[in-house]
Amino acid sequence: MEPKILAVSLRTVVAAIHKGLRKQMDAVNSYSMTEIATIGFLSRNEPCLPTALAAMAKVTTQSMSQILKKMESTGIIKRSPASEDKRKIYIALTPLGKKTVEKARYEKDEWLIGLVENALSEKERKVLEKALPVLQKLTE
Repeated sequence: MEPKILAVSLRTVVAAIHKGLRKQMDAVNSYSMTEIATIGFLSRNEPCLPTALAAMAKVTTQSMSQILKKMESTGIIKRSPASEDKRKIYIALTPLGKKTVEKARYEKDEWLIGLVENALSEKERKVLEKALPVLQKLTE
C-alpha cells in the first residue's frame, strides 16, 4: 500500500477507535473535551501552573481559568500556593479527581477489551499484537 493511502487509512481507524473510547467515559461525561484533556494532563504532570495547562490545552489563560473554576467547584482539582512564590498557584487533582481518572481509564479499557475479544479472531489478535511495536514507534 502506498504511504499516503496507508496514512489516511491509519488516521481513519485511529479516529474511529478514539471516538469509541471517548463515548465510554461515563466518569467524565459532564466535562468538555478540553476539560478531559486538562484532567488527563494533570494526572500525568501534577502539580502544574494554570499557564502551563492553558498552553497544553491550546486555550487562553482566561478560558483555562473558567475551566479550573468549574473543576474546582466539582471537587476534581485543588489549588495550592507555591512555597517559593505565594503569587503562583499550583493545580493538582484531588483524591476525587484521581479516582475519576482511574474510573475513566477502567471504562475505556473494559470497552476495548470487549471489542478485542468479540470483534477479533485469535489470528487477528496475534496480528494486532505484532503491530503494536510498529504503532508505538509512530508515537515516539
